[in-house]
Amino acid sequence: MWLFIAFLAVPLIEIALFIQIGGLIGLWPTLGIVVVTAILGTYLVRAQGMMAMNNLRRSFSALEDPSEPLAHGAMILISGALLLTPGFFTDVIGFALLMPGVRHALFLYFRRRIKVERFEMGEGPVRPRPADDTIDAEYHEIDPPKAPSHRPSGWTKH
Repeated sequence: MWLFIAFLAVPLIEIALFIQIGGLIGLWPTLGIVVVTAILGTYLVRAQGMMAMNNLRRSFSALEDPSEPLAHGAMILISGALLLTPGFFTDVIGFALLMPGVRHALFLYFRRRIKVERFEMGEGPVRPRPADDTIDAEYHEIDPPKAPSHRPSGWTKH
């Protein structure tokens, strides 16, 4: 139900804002703002996305909980989609999601509401394998016999 309301409300809000802002500043400045916010948003999403990927890699290499860097990456991805969508309301939400403080607050809000039953990362520190686990063997490949499924054509010789 909430999704239906969002899909109905967001376009109505965008249309109302386009009419109001277009009436105040005119058509071309309104369209210019939409294009500039899309270009600026693309640049910011790219920069923030690279930082989020680096944070995610760092958390994986340090065997830390990757949920916060993953959540930040998801919110940056959503902000990119919102910034590329023409409109003022979606731009405001998209730029808000690019602010680390807003993302962190949203992460804490959702973390309180979502209960994680179990979380594991690997089997602990990397240990060398004992020498008796090694299997030494020789092998050779056997090609399956070729059975022609058709008569040879006049173009090739089999």
